[in-house]
Amino acid sequence: MLLYRYLLSFLYFSYVYSVADLDEDMCETLPSEIHLTKEEYDELGRLQRTCNGEVAVNKCEGSCKSQVQPSVITPTGFLKECYCCRESFLRERIITLNHCYDPDGVRLTNEGSNSMDVKLREPTDCKCYKCGDFSR
Repeated sequence: MLLYRYLLSFLYFSYVYSVADLDEDMCETLPSEIHLTKEEYDELGRLQRTCNGEVAVNKCEGSCKSQVQPSVITPTGFLKECYCCRESFLRERIITLNHCYDPDGVRLTNEGSNSMDVKLREPTDCKCYKCGDFSR
């Protein structure tokens, strides 16, 4: 048992020193493009039109420093500290979709029905947060 603890301690310290050489956080706000489709229904639930388009938006991407270490206090025997790359601030944008079609797939050309405005929230800044922490 004593040998097991020494081995576990050695592995932990080896891991900590190797992780210390890595950069702290690599969480970034990056530009990306998505294909967005939005459908519009009447009050009876019938499809009126479908609009779509390619939209440039920001996304959060990257990694954050997390660790697992042996612990005599926790029931599992390990203390886990997990951090995730998430948005720290969102901005609201109005996107105009210019490719609209009726339920039969015919492209709409009439003024007022040939485009649709969609409200979108996207990240303007991203950073590392403790995983599962939704209190911010």
